[in-house]
Amino acid sequence: MATVRLLGYDEASPEARAVFDEIKAARGVDDVNNFWKALAHDPATLRRTWDSLAQVMAPGALDPLTKEMLYVAVSIANGCDYCIHSHTAAARAKGMSEAQYQELLAVVGMACQTNALVSAMDVPVDSAFLVK
Repeated sequence: MATVRLLGYDEASPEARAVFDEIKAARGVDDVNNFWKALAHDPATLRRTWDSLAQVMAPGALDPLTKEMLYVAVSIANGCDYCIHSHTAAARAKGMSEAQYQELLAVVGMACQTNALVSAMDVPVDSAFLVK
C-alpha cells in the first residue's frame, strides 16, 4: 500500500499536470502510471525525475531494449517490485522475448550469487581488472 495518496490529473497542481502531459505525450498513453501520481505531491521532484529519466532512457550508445533490461536487472538487485514489473513490461513492449527474459534472470541470479561469495570472502581484485 502506498505511503502517499496517488494524485490524479484533476487533483495535481498545474506544474504537475504539465509534467503529466509530457509523460502522456511521450509514451502515447491516456494516463500516467502510479509512480508519477505519487511524485505529484512534489512537482519539483516530479519534474526532475521525469527529465532525468527521459534523458537517460533516450536512445544513445545503448538501444532502448538494452536500457530497459538493465533497469530490470538493477530493480531486481534492489528489490523494487514496482520497477521490476513496470520495466519488464516496458522491455517486453520494446521486443524482449521470453528467452531473453529468462536469460536475463539467470544472469542476475548468477551475479547475485557470485557477488555474495566474493563479498563474503573479500576477494581482492586482480590487477589485470583494474582500470589504468
